[in-house]
Amino acid sequence: MSMITASTWVPRGAAATFPTKYDIDENELARISKLAKLQLQDAEEDFQEARNGHSKPNDSESSADEDDGDTKVTPSKKDADDDLKEYDLDNYDSDTVPKDGETMAMFGNARSLAYHQSNAEDPYITMQANEEEDEEREDLQVLATDNMVIAAKVEDEVAHLEIYVYEDEVDNLYVHHDLMLPAIPLCVEWLDLPVGKGTTDGSTKGNFVAVGTFDPDIELWDLDTIDSMYPNAILGQGGEENKGEADDEKKKKKRKRSKKANDNYHVDAVLALAANRQHRNLLASSSADKTIKLWDLTTQKCAKSYSHHTDKVCSIAWHPKEAAVLLSGSYDRTLVAADLRATDAKVPRWGVESDVETVAWDPHDTNYFYVTTEAGMVHYHDIRNASSSPETSKPVWTLQAHGESISSFDINPTIPGFLASGSTDKEVKLWNVQPTGPSMVVSRNLDVGKVFTTKFAPDSEVAFRLAVGGSKGTLQIWDTSTNAAVRNAFAHLVGPTHGEVKERLVGVDEDSSDSEDEGGVEPGAEVGKGDGGWESMDDD
Repeated sequence: MSMITASTWVPRGAAATFPTKYDIDENELARISKLAKLQLQDAEEDFQEARNGHSKPNDSESSADEDDGDTKVTPSKKDADDDLKEYDLDNYDSDTVPKDGETMAMFGNARSLAYHQSNAEDPYITMQANEEEDEEREDLQVLATDNMVIAAKVEDEVAHLEIYVYEDEVDNLYVHHDLMLPAIPLCVEWLDLPVGKGTTDGSTKGNFVAVGTFDPDIELWDLDTIDSMYPNAILGQGGEENKGEADDEKKKKKRKRSKKANDNYHVDAVLALAANRQHRNLLASSSADKTIKLWDLTTQKCAKSYSHHTDKVCSIAWHPKEAAVLLSGSYDRTLVAADLRATDAKVPRWGVESDVETVAWDPHDTNYFYVTTEAGMVHYHDIRNASSSPETSKPVWTLQAHGESISSFDINPTIPGFLASGSTDKEVKLWNVQPTGPSMVVSRNLDVGKVFTTKFAPDSEVAFRLAVGGSKGTLQIWDTSTNAAVRNAFAHLVGPTHGEVKERLVGVDEDSSDSEDEGGVEPGAEVGKGDGGWESMDDD
C-alpha cells in the first residue's frame, strides 16, 4: 500500500539555504531518551493487556501433551561441551600463539601497521573530509527560487513525511529528506514560528510543519534539520508526559490514554490543522473526538477547547482578515463560523446535504466561503446571510462538481476565481468563478489514483503550479498555465507564448521498473486523460 494523504507548500525563501544536521547533545539525548522510554512503557503496557486478555494454558493439557508420542531425547550439556572442546573457543581471542614474532589474534599485528596523525597525510585517502562535506552541503542546498513541498505519505505500512524540492526553472522535483511518523498522517500545516527546544522569541522566523495523524497527538518538526529522530515538540497528552512535571506515580496514571473528550488535549485522530497567520503563535486543530482545540505554540498547551459540533470535525479555516473567526465543517452536515473570543455567544450555522469534506474562505472576497461535500457538491455561501437554522440556509450558488466525494479542494491565492477540486473519482478539475457563477475549465486524470490532495503554490512566480497526490503514492506538479483551456480562461494573467506549448507535469524521476509498477507519469510528460488508477485506498 502506498498513498499520499495530504500536502502543503513552503513559500520561497522560507527554508534555510543550507539545512543543519541533527545534533544530539546532552540535552537532546536526555529529551529523546525520555520520549523513547515513554513509548516503550506504553508498548509494554499494551503488550501486557493483550497478554492478560488471553486465557492461560491448562496445566493438565500441557502434561498430557508431554505424555503423548515418543519420548524426546535432549542432548546433555556434557556431550555438547565435549563436541566443542576441540575448538578451544575459550581461548579464541588469546594472543599467546606466536608466529614469526607476530601474534595470531585479531588485530594482533597492529603495531606493524602504518598510521598517520591526520587524513591529509595519508596517501591512500584521496578525497579529504572537507571535500565530502562540501559535496553533501551542495546536494542539500535550497535556493531562493526553489519551493519546498511537504507530502504526508504511507508506503508499505510505514508512515512518513517526504520533503520535496521543486525547481521550476528546470522542471525538477526530488525528495530532499524525510521524517518518520508514528501513525498514518491525515493533515499537515506549515508554520513560520520556531517551536520547541527553548525557542521562545516570537519575533523570529522558522520553517516548521505540524502533523496530525491517527494518533491524538500533534507533532511539530523543524524542516531545516535533516535526519531528525524525534519531533521538536508534541501538542497533546504525549507532550505533557514528556515535560516531566509530575511525580512518577502521576506519570504512570497519565500514560493510560483517556478516551473521554476533555479541554486539554485530543483523544482521537487529528483530522485538520490551521495556523493563524496574523497571530503566529496560535494553531487550531479539529478531531474525530468532535472538538476543536486552540493551541498556544509558545507554551505548547491547549488554550481553549470548543464543542460546536456533534460529529467528527473534518475541516477548519481561519478568516483571512478577522483573526479570531474560525470556520469549521463536520460530519454532522453543518458549518460554523465562530468568534473564538466569545465562547458563550451563539454561533451562526449553515447546513449541507451530506458530510462536509473541506471548508475554505475566499481570499479575494472574505465575505464568502466555500464548502465541499461527500456528495460531490460545492457550496458558495455569504457569511452575512446566516439563517436562523442550518436547515433553512441558502448558498449563493451550488455546483455538482464530481460524481463522488470531493476529497480535496483549493483556491488559488494569487489568481481570483481559479479553483481546483480533486475527487475519489480520480479526476482533477479546474474551475473559473465569475460573478455569474462557476464554469469548468478542464478535467484531467493525472494518474495519481484517487485524488486526496490538490494545493496551489503560494508564490506569484509559480501561481499556476498545482501539487496533486493520491492513492498511488506519487506527487505530481502540474503547470496549469501550459493547458490551452487554462490559457484561454486566464489569458490576461498568462504570459505570451510562441508556438505550440506542451503541457507540463513534473514528478519524481523514478527508475523504469518503479514507474511501470506504479503506473506513474514521467517527469515533463504530456498530460492526457486515462482510466487507470486504484479502486480502493487499500489496494496495492
